[in-house]
Amino acid sequence: MKNILSTLMLGAAVFGAAPVLAQPARNIVLVHGAFADESSWDKVAAILGAKGYHVTQVANPLTSLADDVAATKAALAAQDGPTVLVAHSWGGVVIGEAGDDAKVKALVYVSAFGPEKGESLAKLLAGGQPSEGAKAIRPNDKGAVIVDPAAFPTVFAGDLPQAEAEALAQKQLPSNPANFEAVTEVAAWHDKPNFYVVTTEDRTVPADAQRVFASRMKAEVTEIAASHAGLISKAEDVAGVIEKAAR
Repeated sequence: MKNILSTLMLGAAVFGAAPVLAQPARNIVLVHGAFADESSWDKVAAILGAKGYHVTQVANPLTSLADDVAATKAALAAQDGPTVLVAHSWGGVVIGEAGDDAKVKALVYVSAFGPEKGESLAKLLAGGQPSEGAKAIRPNDKGAVIVDPAAFPTVFAGDLPQAEAEALAQKQLPSNPANFEAVTEVAAWHDKPNFYVVTTEDRTVPADAQRVFASRMKAEVTEIAASHAGLISKAEDVAGVIEKAAR
């Protein structure tokens, strides 16, 4: 009798609540990349917010992978149900760690790195030719690194108006160079539905590298003709992919 009751109780628990992956998400958490801040998501956030989504833009400190993961996990903890977790660039490393959360319905990568467990950016980039964006990385006077503001409009935001690209260059947050050596401990994309937006005119994370990340995570791929700042220049397209992931 005890075993029968236990079985019935388990069945009630299973059928009483639909799995998170099967439920539509109304919560969207946006994670920015290196050499940017949370305002890089403003246009996408405005589009999604106008459609009734609850949107959170994480302010990554870029001081370490652990710090960025902690900031993203704090944002996830504040959500009240199924959530789509979205990343740009370096943010892909962050959501790979933080996305192993029961609330996360799907992961969306926008011109983002998608490391496997045990990989670092340094390992991913080893052996390949550095991109124009990588060549433009410079140390600042505090031991962190930035993209040379003079090169930023070309290598990071080539499809934005010059004034807008220059403003982004001035707003960029410096990154701890140790972030490039940080080894991942989790690759949440193994256990979640994945969506990838490839920016085909990207001079920072080349489109072919993006396609490799998307392929190995078996992501649903959307390609857009955009620079590394495609989340801004093609915000409508990016928001559309996020909406698809939320359904």
